[in-house]
Amino acid sequence: MPRLHHGEETSGSQMGNPGFTLIEVMFALFVMLIVALLLTAVAQQVYKMSMSAKSATNLHALAEANLLYAADNNGSYCPAQEPRNLVRWHGARASISAKFDPTKGYLYPYLQDGGQSLHCPIFENFYTASTDTFEEGAGDYGYNEMYIGGTPKDQFTPEHVANVTNPARTIMFTDTCLPRGDGIQEYPFSEPYYAVNPNESMGGAMCPSVHFRHQGFAHVAWCDGSVTAEPPALLGTTNIYGGDNQKNLTGWLGPATNNGWWNSRQTPGP
Repeated sequence: MPRLHHGEETSGSQMGNPGFTLIEVMFALFVMLIVALLLTAVAQQVYKMSMSAKSATNLHALAEANLLYAADNNGSYCPAQEPRNLVRWHGARASISAKFDPTKGYLYPYLQDGGQSLHCPIFENFYTASTDTFEEGAGDYGYNEMYIGGTPKDQFTPEHVANVTNPARTIMFTDTCLPRGDGIQEYPFSEPYYAVNPNESMGGAMCPSVHFRHQGFAHVAWCDGSVTAEPPALLGTTNIYGGDNQKNLTGWLGPATNNGWWNSRQTPGP
C-alpha cells in the first residue's frame, strides 16, 4: 500500500471535483422553480392576450359583415330579429325553445369564416351550462338591437346607415353575456342603459348585458367598423333572472344620458 507523504490529502482535490452541498442543490431547485413560475405566468398572459386579440378580430368581422349587408340592402343594417322571434341576426330556430342554427341568421351569408366569428374564445372560461339556460346557440356577442338592428319606433325595422350621426362612437356590437342563477349564458343583444319609448323618450332601466371579460374591459365594434377595448362605466346591481352582474362583470359603458353610445342619433358634442 503506498504511503501518504507530508502535505498530501485524500480530499476531493485528489478524488475529483467535490459534489454540491444540499443547500446548493436546494437553492438551485428554488431558482429553477421561480423561473418556471415566471415563464408559466408569461405564457398565460401571452395566451390571454392572443385570445383577446382573436375576440377583437371576431367583432371586426361582424361589423364588416353588417356593413356589407347594408351595402346590399339600400343602406339599412341587418335586422336584429323578426316579429316571430325565430329568425335573428345570428341564427334561426324552429321554435322558441329550440337552439339557434347560426347558418340561418340574417348576417351569416356575409361572414367569411363560416360563423366562427360568432364565438369568443374567452367566453368558454365563463360560461356555465344549466337547466335554466335559454338562448342556446345565440353566440357570445351582442348586437345594438335598440338603435341599429331596430329603432325605438319599430324594433323590427333596422336603422339606416345615413341616420347614424357619429359612426365612430355608436355601438354596433359588444362582448355580451346574461348572468342568471349561479352562472352566465349566451346573449345576442347589447342592452343600453334604458328602455326606449316609441317617441324616443327614455323608459326604465334595462338588464345589462355588456360583459367586461377581457381583464376588466369589453370589446366594442363601432358603426364605422373599428374595434376598441372599453372599461365599464357602471356594473349592474339588479337582474331579473337572479344573476349577479357585479360578480360576472356585466354592466354598461360610456355616458348614460339618452343612452349615450348606443343612440344612433346622438346630439352632436361641442
